[in-house]
Order: sequence, then C-alpha cells, then structure tokens
Amino acid sequence: MTASRDLDIVVYGATGFVGRITAAYLAEHAPDGVRIALAGRSRARLERIRTELGPAAQAWPVLEADAGDPQSLAALAARTRVVVTTVGPYAKYGLPLVQACAEAGTDYVDLTGEVLFHRESIDRFDDVARRTGARIVHSCGFDSIPSDLGVHALHRAVQADDAGDLTDTTLVVRAMRGGVSGGTIDSMRTQVDAVRRDGAARKVALAPYSLSPDRSREPDLGHQYDLATVDGRSVAPELSGRLAPFFMGPYNTRVVRRSNALTGWAYGPRFHYRETMSVGSSRLSPLVATGVAAGFGALVAGLAFPPTRFVLDKLLPAPGQGPSESARERGFFTIDLYTTTSTGARYSARVAAQGDPGYKATAVMLGESALSLVLGGDRLHAGGGVLTPAAAFGDVLTDRLRGAGFEITARRLP
Repeated sequence: MTASRDLDIVVYGATGFVGRITAAYLAEHAPDGVRIALAGRSRARLERIRTELGPAAQAWPVLEADAGDPQSLAALAARTRVVVTTVGPYAKYGLPLVQACAEAGTDYVDLTGEVLFHRESIDRFDDVARRTGARIVHSCGFDSIPSDLGVHALHRAVQADDAGDLTDTTLVVRAMRGGVSGGTIDSMRTQVDAVRRDGAARKVALAPYSLSPDRSREPDLGHQYDLATVDGRSVAPELSGRLAPFFMGPYNTRVVRRSNALTGWAYGPRFHYRETMSVGSSRLSPLVATGVAAGFGALVAGLAFPPTRFVLDKLLPAPGQGPSESARERGFFTIDLYTTTSTGARYSARVAAQGDPGYKATAVMLGESALSLVLGGDRLHAGGGVLTPAAAFGDVLTDRLRGAGFEITARRLP
C-alpha cells in the first residue's frame, strides 16, 4: 500500500529539541534517494529548522500538522511510508497520530516511555494495524532499544549454540553520562497524574506483564520488584557490590516481556527479566543502592504531592530543553546483560554507544529505526500491529546500529 507514496519518512515534531537532532541525523546519514519531510504545527519554524540542516535537507518538504487536528494527521500519514514522532507526552498528544498511521497502513516509530499510553495504543489500534499492515513501533530511543536489542542479542547467541532458553536475565547499567530530558520528565508527570487519579491505571502501571498480549500465557514467576536492590554476585560472579534499580526499568522490563510474547515466547517460557545499575563495588554500595532506590521513589511521590510538585517543577528541566552540543557529544552509555539458560550455560551481552543517551544516542536509534522500516525489506516483521523494537526490527536494526558505531555483542561465559 505504501510503495506508491511520495515520501519515505516524515519527522513529526521537527521543531522540538529531540526532533531537530533526529532530523539532523537523517540529513547526514540517510542514504541518497530516501525521501524525507519535516512536519509540525508551524510552517515558518519548520522552514527555519530546514535551513539549519545543511544542503541535503534543503529540498525536503515541510508539512503542517497538529495533534489537535485529526484531518491534518490523516493527510500526513497518507503521504508517507513511515512517521517518526518526537511529540510528547504521548498520552496527551500521541494517540491521534497512532490512529492515523494504523488506519492508513503507515509505519510509525516514537520515543515513548509511558506504559499507560503504550497499553492504550495496543488496546485501541493493534487490531487496526494488523488489518492494514501498519507497524506501530513504540520506544525506539534509550527507552527501550538497548534493553530490547540487548536481550535479542543474548537470545541469538544462545540460539546459535543450541544452549536452551533464557531464564534469569539481568541488565546492568555499568556506566552512563547524560541528562534526563525535559520531555522525559513531562511524560513522568503525566503518568503520575493518571496513576494518582485512577486505580485501574495504577494497576496497569504496576503489573509486570501490563504490555503483554495475553497475560494468561505468561509464567507465574512471583513478585518482580522494579525498585529492589540486588547483590551483584547473584547476577554474575564477576560483579561485586550492591546493584541499584535502574530508573527506566519499570518501563523497559514490560517492553522486553512483550517482545518475548510477540515472538512466540522465543526467549523461553521461564524468562525472568530485571534492570539494575552499578553504583560501585565498595563497602558503601549497599547504602548507595538503597539511596538510589529511595530517591527514585521520593521523586515519584514528590510529583504526586502538590506542594512538592510545585517545587520540583521549578527545578526539573522543562519540555524542549536539552544540553549543549558539546555536552551531548561527551555523553555515553555502557550496558551489560547477563543470563543463565535452561541448560545452565551463562551468556553476557553488551550494548554501548557514544553520545548523550537521551539525546544524541537516542537520535541515532530513532533515525535508524525509521531507516530500518524503509530499507529493511523482507527481513522485517512480516505483518502489522503494535510492536516492540526487537519484534519489529530484530537483526535489521542491530546491524544498522552497529554500522552507526554502536557496540552490540553477545558471548558465552566460562
């Protein structure tokens, strides 16, 4: 259906901070012949952004579209094969665009880390997207590609060795430099507000399989605490100290579990997954890890309580704000994943990249996700639906990110 359209990729929200960085990445790295346009509410601002993107972008069309105008979104979706959107919080602004793409059979990628939005997208538009062939792929940035493709890399290595299924699997953020974006904070505010008002939303946000297509087919693995600290040696003998919970884990874990279900439980029927971060190996690591867990809980509680919310809103970055270019260049992340298989074999994987995780590295991940949909051909997921990065892209995006300078490796451990 989309082969005859006059555009391949539309960057929606191109005047926003991450939208501009993503557009700049595509201007520099998209292969010749990929037809790209910029979209947003203001033609004048889009044209100014286009002039800043260099010679490759000067012929790109600009399209006016607004989240509050469904007709403009339908017209946008009808013209292109893929829509890339950075317009959040997605719970506020995202569903009309998901609907437009699902109905038009247009592929879609975003940066959401909002479990309630993701769940509503599945409930309302998965069947539509399956019927039209639209691949609706959420969470194509630091939420949740390192997690999702890291586990995919583990699975591929175990599969190649015929070493059984994945069982206990833990992600460990070994090192990271970069700030949290104003958009991420705004998304957190939106979800905290929804959970505070609605008991049903709170149950969805807390359930470990809240994004799974069929909870009845998921294993009963007991409590899967998102904010628990973990003994490093229980994850791998080479790790020491206490591991803190990773603040993105409450969302990423649900995405990875959905990937397992969407691929027919390819990782295994007893796949158990959690996310942590290293806080060092000194004697103080248990105290630091506990402090990190308490601090994250305090932030969520503070956003839910009006007096502290007022203070935090003054201190936390606002939507549209971000670090300088030099700060974005200095950022990096290194993530290791460990698993034990059903045959007792141990494997590890690494996902690492230069660039601020929430900005420069995310622009690479989002841009390459869009290019995967345009250029991946029959190596991609064959049908439509609301998908995860691992289920939609698999080896296609892994290969493209490696070509863009990411390290994505997996190996058997002694």
